[in-house]
Amino acid sequence: MSSNFHPDGTLFIVSGPSGAGKTTLIDKVQAQLKDIGIRLYFSVSHTTRAPRAGEKDGVNYHYVSPEEFSQMIERGEFLEWAHVHANRYGTSKAEVKWRLEAGQDVILDIDYQGARQIAQDPELEPRSMSVFLFPPSLEALEQRLRVRGLNTDGEIELRLRKAMDEISEGKDFYKYVIINDHLDAAAECLKATIIAKKLQTKTALEAIARMAERFKEEQQNGRITRGRG
Repeated sequence: MSSNFHPDGTLFIVSGPSGAGKTTLIDKVQAQLKDIGIRLYFSVSHTTRAPRAGEKDGVNYHYVSPEEFSQMIERGEFLEWAHVHANRYGTSKAEVKWRLEAGQDVILDIDYQGARQIAQDPELEPRSMSVFLFPPSLEALEQRLRVRGLNTDGEIELRLRKAMDEISEGKDFYKYVIINDHLDAAAECLKATIIAKKLQTKTALEAIARMAERFKEEQQNGRITRGRG
């Protein structure tokens, strides 16, 4: 546990094409950062997509019908939402804002359309940081999608076309871009961006200011003596 980090309601956004390795990377970084005092709460998205084998409602996604999703949009319940691969995905406004207001740091895995929506929110933009995850090549991305065995050839083709759109839109928009050509290296890069943001937050700067004042008081009270020559 490090005194450098304080939970203060920072929002971290990770985006990238399907198959870029976002879920694996986020899981790895969450576990490693927890050891030094940065706990990231993952917000589970809502989707109209049907569950895949082994997926659990409330763990992988909140699975809802298209009609229910539309009603949630009408009620203003989403922080962001987007059409992705013929389905819709959205982030619960209530869950994320509750956690942020409680001082909890949150990490999202969302499409670039959603990241743009958050960037336009005057309340969330200052307290958020966005990262775009690049695959090492289109060929590597296609191979990852095929190895997963979750999609038909047509779905893979759709995801590859969508990947090109996301890369074109995302490369200049995000604060950081990480190439996921090596999992451990990509994890170190993501950790570095999160740590850098945490060291720049208002809470962190206020903590350093208090510490500097305490040092000054200790010196004035004679608790600190000069060493001999």
